[in-house]
Amino acid sequence: MTSGDMNNSKITIYVVSCWIFAAFGGLMFGYDIGISGGVSGMDDFLILFFPKVHERKKTAKENNYCKYDDQLLQLFTSSLYLSALVSSFFASKACTKLGRKITMMMASLVFIAGAVSSAIANNLIVLILGRILFGVGVGFGNETVPLFLTEVAPIQHRGAVNILFQLFVTIGIFIANLVNFATSKIHPNGWRMSLGFAAFPAGVLFLGTFVITDTPASLLSRGKEEKAKSVLKKVRGVSDVDAEFQEIVAANEQSKQVKHSVKSVFKPPSIPPLVISVLLQVFQQFTGINAIMFYAPVLFQTMGFKASSSLLSAVVTGIINVVSTCVSIYVVDKVGRKKLLIQACIQMLISQVAIGIILAKSLGETGTLNKTLAIVVVLLVCTFVMAFAWSWGPLGWLIPSETFPIETRTLGFAFAVSTNMLFTALIAQAFLTMLCTMRAYTFFFFSAWIFVMGLFAIFFLPETKGIPIEAMVERAWKKHPVWKKLF
Repeated sequence: MTSGDMNNSKITIYVVSCWIFAAFGGLMFGYDIGISGGVSGMDDFLILFFPKVHERKKTAKENNYCKYDDQLLQLFTSSLYLSALVSSFFASKACTKLGRKITMMMASLVFIAGAVSSAIANNLIVLILGRILFGVGVGFGNETVPLFLTEVAPIQHRGAVNILFQLFVTIGIFIANLVNFATSKIHPNGWRMSLGFAAFPAGVLFLGTFVITDTPASLLSRGKEEKAKSVLKKVRGVSDVDAEFQEIVAANEQSKQVKHSVKSVFKPPSIPPLVISVLLQVFQQFTGINAIMFYAPVLFQTMGFKASSSLLSAVVTGIINVVSTCVSIYVVDKVGRKKLLIQACIQMLISQVAIGIILAKSLGETGTLNKTLAIVVVLLVCTFVMAFAWSWGPLGWLIPSETFPIETRTLGFAFAVSTNMLFTALIAQAFLTMLCTMRAYTFFFFSAWIFVMGLFAIFFLPETKGIPIEAMVERAWKKHPVWKKLF
């Protein structure tokens, strides 16, 4: 059966609303990424929870690279991702047993609880508890939303629809930067507003779960065949869905022959997507993107920008992030996944190396960059963010969601999500310390990883554009010069 046999679909208001509501799970994630760095630089927040960091920040001759280096401050950011790491495996179980819709509802409710706890916190324990609740919400949301979008998307638009998740991540980051810019001027509780507003995207996702349907694949795997076909007609906007439905049924029947256990994800049909998915998450984080997104305001202050200017610079990078992700939505199903990843590696490598050279030569332990060089660094950061946003950002979620066979899809994707959360936490916990010890050479460290990523994309990644997700084994992995040896 060719992909053309299953292109029978219409884009309706209902299916678009399903995509948009689900994508608010990405907005939750993005909002938290963006809010953490801005809050970490607010004096009122530091005085209450991290007074030593605040005192060090005020010291006029303090080392530029070390004034924010504090393990507890970094734990404020990284604790969420450690929590998300663990919860993603529980989310996988919920996704399989309860379906995508209920799991998204659970994600939204726990995230709202995290927003409330964070906003009312008066001590570090309650603050970290809020972060852990945020993490559970992120773990459940990041496990479910990309799978949902991939499974309800028509094949010819699958890449673009899945990238809505990453687009909403970038919108969340941008909104968070705007909120931080505004609340930084509200004393002493502006930071509470920043953290509390996280309940809004979660609330939209919660309301959306009363509108959206579960996916045909999920319904079929839970024995609801008639409803699965009815839902497929509804999300395709047409009544003739027999060809696609039979493909899903065949994949589901095949999955029943496999014992659903952790061991199943290490069998030949799942090994290539598992290795690719896990490495994509590692590489995504070692581009250095979250080091920049978490700590953009802190980073810009290190370069000599004042607090408000640094937050405004972070807003600019947020705009670039959103616009460039829109570029990915437009080109991913035309150009393909592999070319985007390779092109971006070249652009990111040039940007990171240039930033490292400028900082190594011109930013000492004290003092600041001159205005011209500071602007150049901001432009280079924007160039870097631009490349990431149309490639490794969205495709890091798209490729794992579309490449696993149905029998290991939720568990395999849970491995991808947990790996992403683990390495996000490592970067969040380590970046300010790296900046203190490695200084400008931090950017050369990330540059080396980007070079390795480019080689990985060239030699190990198959092109998955236009291949039905039920046919990935036959048409992607078994035809790849490296991975076909496993079959």
